[in-house]
Amino acid sequence: MKKDITSGAPRIREPLNDTQLLMTITICIFVAMYAAAMIFMRGGFLKAQQFFDLLNDNAYLIIISCSLTIVMIGGGINISVGGVISLTVMACAMYLESSSSTSILTTLLLALGIGLAFGLLQGFLISYLEIQPFIVTLAGMFLARGLTTILSVNPVKVTHERFLNLVKTKVEIAWLGYTAKNGALIPAKLEIGAVVALMVVVLVYLMLRYTRLGRNIYAIGGNQQSALMLGINVKLTRFWSYVLSGSLSGLAGFVFLMHKPAGNASVALRSEMDAIASSIIGGTLLTGGVGNVIGSFFGTMILGTIQKIIALSPLNASWWQEMANGAMLGLFIMLQSVILMRRHNKKH
Repeated sequence: MKKDITSGAPRIREPLNDTQLLMTITICIFVAMYAAAMIFMRGGFLKAQQFFDLLNDNAYLIIISCSLTIVMIGGGINISVGGVISLTVMACAMYLESSSSTSILTTLLLALGIGLAFGLLQGFLISYLEIQPFIVTLAGMFLARGLTTILSVNPVKVTHERFLNLVKTKVEIAWLGYTAKNGALIPAKLEIGAVVALMVVVLVYLMLRYTRLGRNIYAIGGNQQSALMLGINVKLTRFWSYVLSGSLSGLAGFVFLMHKPAGNASVALRSEMDAIASSIIGGTLLTGGVGNVIGSFFGTMILGTIQKIIALSPLNASWWQEMANGAMLGLFIMLQSVILMRRHNKKH
């Protein structure tokens, strides 16, 4: 218990709310898991670059986890994000290959435009025509995958010189590097896409916590009728949540292309399931009203760490990865249910 400096009276520390509690649990589990991997698997986890590689490989997934978290907090769902990424990657790859003078900025705008278009259409159907989000976004997923195949059934490799120079650009952090066998200092390197993903996490966190739109999203997810009584425009709030989700999906597609500069019809296949799992592991409830993008970020990192542990172990077949993800997701759902049930019972 702390004392208030001005009055001298003791100040009672407020307990964590549901969102903060679940986020804290996720962070603690990630730290414990990564520390255990450093101790028992050593070579694959001891260097800072190996941690940065987790960020580099999962940058696009971090962004769509933020995208999913926004709509899930509002009580919705969006399973079209993987399809939008696939369409964005293919469209941008073909646009870059159309001419050597193609601008990278216009390519980024194309990616954002595709995501925005899906967000606007799906947001309108869900918010104003009141069609179930699962049905609308399922149709959006099929539409995006179909459009990707129409653009090209064959892989499209990017050879655009300026874009490839952007792909090769990395943020170097010398003091986190390591010394090679020949005595040379190898700095730790973070890809531009990973930097963008971290910026998205921060910006979405600030939006949800400190803006009216963010507070309204929490309100309609917690109790839609109460939100209406408070004068919140539920339809407009839900519409904007899908617009943001779609735009972030387009950005995730561009980030994916910066990591792997090639378009393919199978790009980001089932990534929407990974994003939903990351959000749930991070403490976002499917019922809405509870969630945090910081938790979703660590949920993504947990899945990435599991994938790396399995890849470095004798059990490196693909089905072990799926089983581990399913077990982790089930564990977190049960843990969340037990903790929240006990907490709410104590309140009553």
